[in-house]
Amino acid sequence: MSTGRLEAFSDGVIAVAITLLVLNLDVPSPDKHHTLASELLRHWPSYVAYVISFATIGIIWINHHAMVGRLREADRTILSLNLLLLMSICVLPFTTNLVAAYINQSSGEGVAAFVYAASLLVMSICFATLHWHTLIAKSHFLRGDLSEANRRLILRRNVLGLLPYAIATALAPLLPYVTLAICGAVAAYYASPASLPRT
Repeated sequence: MSTGRLEAFSDGVIAVAITLLVLNLDVPSPDKHHTLASELLRHWPSYVAYVISFATIGIIWINHHAMVGRLREADRTILSLNLLLLMSICVLPFTTNLVAAYINQSSGEGVAAFVYAASLLVMSICFATLHWHTLIAKSHFLRGDLSEANRRLILRRNVLGLLPYAIATALAPLLPYVTLAICGAVAAYYASPASLPRT
């Protein structure tokens, strides 16, 4: 199968998921006891979670584009793994809203942070699996001549996010703010030019 439909479908799903994130940003209701500035400041978890999730989905889109661009064709396994990746991306608006609503509460904040970090970990695992399949298992589907060393370098760069997401997930029940900070740091790292795919 050609990769055109794979990329078009994926772009559409990712675009919807990243757009849905903004629906979690509520306009504060007028309150004569509080200023608008203080109400906006009170909703800081929503803004932080939005930025982290938007950056993460955006980075996934950039890397997904590079991955599909390397492919000459796709098989059924690639399509299935891609669907799993898209499913993990589509759940991010929900988990983003969940962590934004509970992160500064006195109850449920650890569970919310755990669910959020775990959703990013699952997404990272899905993407790493898809990368492994395209770069290692089905390397004959690749365009041009990409050496095994370069293929493994690309794979390592994308697998690197698994460890911090796993740590963030493990720490979530006890340190939800640290979990959010780790997820933000991973997004910041992958947004840096050094981590972007070069091939």
